[in-house]
Amino acid sequence: MDMHTLLAAVAGEADWIGLRYVDERSSHHAFRDGKPAGHEFQVDQGLMVEALVDGHFGYAATQDVSVAAVRRAAARARALAASAATLGVSRFSVDQRPPASGRYRSPAQRPFDADWTGEISDILARACTAMKVSEQVITTVAEAIVTECEHRFVSSNGSDLEQHFSLVTSTLQATATDGAKIQKRSGDGGFTICRQAGAEHFDRDIILRQSERAGREALELLGAEDCPTDTLDLILMPDQMYLQIHESIGHPLELDRILGDERNYAGWSFVKPEDFGQLQYGSPHLNVTFDPTAVGAFASYAFDDAGIAATREHLIRDGVLLRGLGSAESQLRLRQPGVANSRASSWNRAPIDRMANINLEPGAATLSQMIASVERGILMQTNRSWSIDDYRRKFQFGCEYAQLIEDGRITRTVKNPNYRGISVPFWTSLAMVGHADSVELHGSPWCGKGEPNQVIKVGHASPPCLFRGVEVFGGDA
Repeated sequence: MDMHTLLAAVAGEADWIGLRYVDERSSHHAFRDGKPAGHEFQVDQGLMVEALVDGHFGYAATQDVSVAAVRRAAARARALAASAATLGVSRFSVDQRPPASGRYRSPAQRPFDADWTGEISDILARACTAMKVSEQVITTVAEAIVTECEHRFVSSNGSDLEQHFSLVTSTLQATATDGAKIQKRSGDGGFTICRQAGAEHFDRDIILRQSERAGREALELLGAEDCPTDTLDLILMPDQMYLQIHESIGHPLELDRILGDERNYAGWSFVKPEDFGQLQYGSPHLNVTFDPTAVGAFASYAFDDAGIAATREHLIRDGVLLRGLGSAESQLRLRQPGVANSRASSWNRAPIDRMANINLEPGAATLSQMIASVERGILMQTNRSWSIDDYRRKFQFGCEYAQLIEDGRITRTVKNPNYRGISVPFWTSLAMVGHADSVELHGSPWCGKGEPNQVIKVGHASPPCLFRGVEVFGGDA
């Protein structure tokens, strides 16, 4: 398929035309109790035509990438743009689609060759065995997902982009029982260990160590007392921090939510346009960046799906809100700075405002220093439940595993830990941030938003963090 031939066939159909081709190939490998639970392989290919007519963008997609089919899609996109232009709340121009040229490739060291399915099957089966540290561990699950995705983007004003993504994620989980008691423990934070990498990501020794630890900690939780209900200092480890950042910083800062575009489905935001440059979102320890340039992070890229060059930008600096997560269109409508985050889940979806890598920048503290500074507190790891309101203000999170801290040292494990808060007061209570060596890369393959729904990949890097005076409670959440 020659993208330039297709572009030449439709370039005169509108004031501006963009073609975005996606070829995505994924495999999902699952083992349960050491036996295969499924090997799934999927291929998804197609092309999106974007047309600018009379100040408005229209979209039409096709799986058939012949010249005739792409011409039909271009005509459809042009007609939709012309129709919508009569009702548009804002007018756009080619300024929102500046020409760009470049290439991007994930930092994969080892390709997923023909022998890899057998290799990962052996690793996952062994992981299940490693989790089975006792007869009380009744269920073990090990899964891996690999996605190879190629994006091509060309436009009538000269854009020519090629990006290749190698995406990996996995999960390990042990379930232990003692009579009516049931506890689950993830060996790697569930499907939160997400990377851009090759087959080298699946290191057998590391996975088996994580698996054994999951089994041992599931047993440990069976004998643990319930998390107390109290106001305590709270240390969150990186595999929980990723979701705290995602829900109470990432989503509230999406400009389409602030504009109200998502209120019917994913909700609004407590953030107002006048808050940018003014709102003290958190303590001076809070520094958050949008960084699609981070090497190996799950949502890294050189250009977003509108062909805009991606750069690292501070969203929050020293606790002050500076900018939001919004495409060129949202930036124009809201008259606020944004970032290159116009992203689509596939070839058959129009790009919308999505987070990519939203990272909490490291501080200077060690984990031992955080623990030593706590008189009465709790350390929590690994999310298992969450709830947050439509304005991304009030939230509640439950974790898998927790340890009480008394007089500056960890004393015992507790089960069923939960905490709650309100976004700005919670981030204002941020007292210490871990140093650079404690930063971990996490993320999610399944962030949902938009109508029709788009499930997209996001990344979050964070060190451990200490919060003062947080409401903590026990019980199944």
